[in-house]
Amino acid sequence: MKMNFITSLKCSFVLVFAGFAMQVMATEYGTIDLVKSNIHFTSKLMGSNLSGDFSKFSGKVVFNPDDPEKAKANLTIDISSFNAGGEELQDEAKSKDWFNTKNFPTANFVSDSVKSLGNGRLEVHGNLSMKGKSLPLTMTVAYQPQGKQMVFDASFQLLRLDYGLGSGNWADPSAVANEVPVKVHLALNPK
Repeated sequence: MKMNFITSLKCSFVLVFAGFAMQVMATEYGTIDLVKSNIHFTSKLMGSNLSGDFSKFSGKVVFNPDDPEKAKANLTIDISSFNAGGEELQDEAKSKDWFNTKNFPTANFVSDSVKSLGNGRLEVHGNLSMKGKSLPLTMTVAYQPQGKQMVFDASFQLLRLDYGLGSGNWADPSAVANEVPVKVHLALNPK
């Protein structure tokens, strides 16, 4: 009888430990909730503030809060989903002088390293490819759990002229600011 009790106790311990290990492993996040996620930008156009977004994007993110420096991100933005100002401005943004969506329909960000800054903050390094150019990009990211999801808020400043956005008359930064602050909000579901 003692052997059965000890064996039963060991089995219970193994099951409890396995359940705990599965809970720890369940903290990995990866699927983007596109309904709750967004990419916003602001700019100065002829001295006035202009805000907009890209309504269509996709990608893959791998994140475990227990090991944040192993995080990976690969996001693809559908440039034709540019939404700012009226219809005329949106058509202009898709033209050859700006995004040239006919030849370059997407932009892509791929991370190559992540540094933990502590207190739910990260510094993410990678490359942003847009309009045939790929340039290094660093962004600061804050993350926190929200219900069953992990929510990320990132920000960076894009220099539009580095990507050839706004050529001809639009190349003048007094007409359209070169600096474009961008904010990315991602809600990730557990894997």
